[in-house]
Amino acid sequence: QVQLVEAGGGLVQAGGSLRLSCTASGGIFDNYAMGWFRQAPGKEREFLAAISWSGSSTRYADSLKGRFTISRDNNKNTVYLQMDSLKPEDTAVYYCAADINTFQRVGVMSSLYDYWGQGTQVTVSS
Repeated sequence: QVQLVEAGGGLVQAGGSLRLSCTASGGIFDNYAMGWFRQAPGKEREFLAAISWSGSSTRYADSLKGRFTISRDNNKNTVYLQMDSLKPEDTAVYYCAADINTFQRVGVMSSLYDYWGQGTQVTVSS
């Protein structure tokens, strides 16, 4: 039973930072590419960042480069999203997702991912 649990969301002022974490259980973490997505009310899920199972490859949404950083610690079965210089437009529910594969792909489409966390709310005030 693969489970993903996000943590670290909350309320922050514009310009502040948050560090989200996502811990996986019930599977072989080394074979999971991990991605971060977000979804605001009335909008589709938006790709943010992804990291391959080895951590050797990363991919970011163009609009986020320089503000968000993805990393993983396989010893802890955990992936992180460091978010800096937050803006009110970043307000959304943030989800982590796992793509089970033996390659090193970093997918940007939500349909590639097999498991999803429950989401954590991030609210950025002006």
